[in-house]
Parts: sequence; structure tokens; C-alpha cells
Amino acid sequence: MPKIRVLVVDDSVVVRRMVSDALAADPQIEIAGTAANGKIALAKIPQVNPDIVILDIEMPELDGLGTLVGIRKSIPSLPVIMYSTLTERGAEKTFEALSKGATDYVTKPSNVGSAAQALECIRTQLIPKIKGICGRAAGIELPPNLVVSPLVNKSIPPRTAMPRREERIDIVAIGVSTGGPNALAELIPVLPRDFPVPIVIVQHMPPVFTGLLAERLSAKSQITVQEGCAGAVLKPGCAWIAPGNFHMTVEGDQQKVILRTHQGPPENSCRPAADVLLRSVAQVYKPHALAVIMTGMGQDGLRGCEHIRELGGLILAQDQASSVVWGMPGFVANAGLADKIVPLDQLGPEILRRVRIGRDMTKRYEPFVPTRG
Repeated sequence: MPKIRVLVVDDSVVVRRMVSDALAADPQIEIAGTAANGKIALAKIPQVNPDIVILDIEMPELDGLGTLVGIRKSIPSLPVIMYSTLTERGAEKTFEALSKGATDYVTKPSNVGSAAQALECIRTQLIPKIKGICGRAAGIELPPNLVVSPLVNKSIPPRTAMPRREERIDIVAIGVSTGGPNALAELIPVLPRDFPVPIVIVQHMPPVFTGLLAERLSAKSQITVQEGCAGAVLKPGCAWIAPGNFHMTVEGDQQKVILRTHQGPPENSCRPAADVLLRSVAQVYKPHALAVIMTGMGQDGLRGCEHIRELGGLILAQDQASSVVWGMPGFVANAGLADKIVPLDQLGPEILRRVRIGRDMTKRYEPFVPTRG
């Protein structure tokens, strides 16, 4: 049976050994080689022909960013996972790497001296991403919780619930994971400054990273993007990203809709989880909600979309071709929940089209006021 060939690049002997041993213990993975810096890695890649590269950021001679640029010049399609520290500097470098073409990232344990913590991180975060990103390309049968099979018929009718009609949209709720930062960086800047409804987003990310993601998106977008905080009042033309390690929900009364955050148990091994946000959105906005499920591993968002559908809301799913991993949107699409399956470069226009229905975007609208019950 074929295995996924991994090249591990890190200047720490301890980290290289630990990552290599943990990965090699998985029967579907083999270590194609290791390298102590980017210069050695670039020389080794043609020799060992890896399926994926695990790349440290801070290294002597040639760091991770320089190595990534070299990889993208020589083998543009080779997947690269950045192995970064859970710090503000690590987050900054990670986002720079993603903008330069990194496929995804995994954060190192905050205490690298703890072997048990490091091994747990590798088992629960790094190995699933390796398999999710390149398992099928390597001919490996993946567990269904990582990715799903392509749709045979992309025109599957939506699952019936409430009678379908074009309702006015009063909120857009987005769930995204693997490949999400780059996907959001393409989607959010498309939205106009006078976008007439609020946007709430769950991007699977740790603390520090979500705040920095919000800052970066806001800097390049016409709408305001910020990290969600308890008590924030939702308003049109603004987007909120769930903070790392916190679930985010919406809560409405007769005057306003506000954000709530909490540290309830993870769902789908995630906190924040898209399912948690989508359930609250469905309850508050009912048929006036639009859910958008984008690239990501696993099935977070599936149950939440069932609630959106049951209460009459609309659902868009990113298509497989433009997704880094077609897990989250694939599960929603294969369940027949998606009203439309859309390529990433068409998601922005499609969201705008749906939001424009029932409203004149040249006018200003007051924030949505939910009804009780």
C-alpha cells in the first residue's frame, strides 16, 4: 500500500527526531528525509521526492519563508505545512508564509520541552492535516471524518425542511478551516463598504492567530473585520471572527443582536466550532440567515447547517476544485443541504446576489431585530 512521503525541515535535532518518529509510527506515513535548514531542504527535495513538506519558520542559513519561496518556484504544487510557534511573532510569520503559498500550518506546543505535549500535538493536529491534504493524491484510503468523496451529481436537490422561498438575508455566517486564511483573504475584500448585513465567522485557529487574522483582513477589505468579543453589537458592514479557544454565538432581543463567547466543550474537536455558531444563528435569524461553508477538514458545520435548513435559511458550499480540503463543504454538499456549490472566486458575487434579494443596497438599513419565540 502506498504511503505519504514526508520531508521534515527543522533546525532543532530534538524536534526533527520527535516529529519524524511520531509520523513514522503511523502506517500510512513514511519519512522521506529530514533537513536542518532550508538550503539543505531545497537540495534534498529533488532527491527524495516528498509528497509534503513540514517546514519550520525560524532556521539559520535559509529560513522557512525563503525555503517556501524556493519550493514554490521549483515545484508549485508541492504541499507545505508550516510548523510555527504559538506566539505573536510566530503568527505574523505564519500569515506571511500563507500569503506566499503555504498550504497550511500547525502550531508547535507552547512548551517544547514536554515530549508528551509535543507528541499529542503531532498526533491530533499534524498527522490529520498531512492525510487530509495529500492522502487521496497518494492513493491512500482516508477515514470519512477527514474528507468525503466527490459528488457524482453536483445538482443534488436541497434537503426539504421549511418551504423554500427567497427570504431577505439579515446575516451571513461563515465556517472555514484548512486553507481558510487565504480563502477569506480572497472572499472578504470583494464585499463592498455598504454591505447591508453583519458577518460572523468561525475559522479554526488558536489564540493570537484569530486576532491577527482579523487585523489583516480588515486592512485589505472595505468592510471592518475584528475579533469577536462578548457584548459586541452586530451591525451591517462589519465582520467578527470567533476568538481562538472560545465558542462564539449570537443572541438577540427586541432591540439588538449581540455576540457571546464561552469555553464550553469542543465540538468536532474544535473550539471555536462552526456548529455552535450556526445553531445560534439559526435560532435568532431563522429563514433570514445565509450560511457559507468553505474549505476545511472534517465535518464541522454539518449539524449547524441542518439547523439553518430546518428553520428555512440558505446555505452555500465552496466547491471541491477550489478547496484545499473538501471536508467541511463536502459533507454539507453530500448531505443535500447546500442550495448551491460555488467556486471560491464566485462566492463573493453569489453572497452579494443573495443578500441583495429583497433589499435596495443603495439605502441604509437598520440592524436586524429578531422576534421572540
